[in-house]
Amino acid sequence: MTTSIDRVCATPAALAFIDELRRRHGPLMFFQSGGCCDGSAPMCYPAGEFNVSDSDVYLGNLAGAPFYMGLEQFGYWEHTQLIIDVVQGNGGMFSLDNGTGRRFLTRSRLFTDEECALLRTHPVRQGA
Repeated sequence: MTTSIDRVCATPAALAFIDELRRRHGPLMFFQSGGCCDGSAPMCYPAGEFNVSDSDVYLGNLAGAPFYMGLEQFGYWEHTQLIIDVVQGNGGMFSLDNGTGRRFLTRSRLFTDEECALLRTHPVRQGA
């Protein structure tokens, strides 16, 4: 039986793009946007440039960059692994991928029953 499951992971292309952005901007962080101006997209910021609140959930790290999402949105996604990918296009206007000709994209897959049972024994952490 698996002992840990990543709630968020990245494709090799996304990991390479994260490394590229880190070389340009220094340490990074991610927040899964829940809508509004930029739709539902993974937003990439310089570390500390986005204020994580007590109602945000830490999902894990992508190449060392912490990844968060709002608690209410997590309620919809808690049975789903987020798979961060990169595709051609324009990123969110506040995200570091904007202007590069590429953007981060969230793909997903449902956790298996076994994975859900294991995840229930490891609750997510709220806040920074």
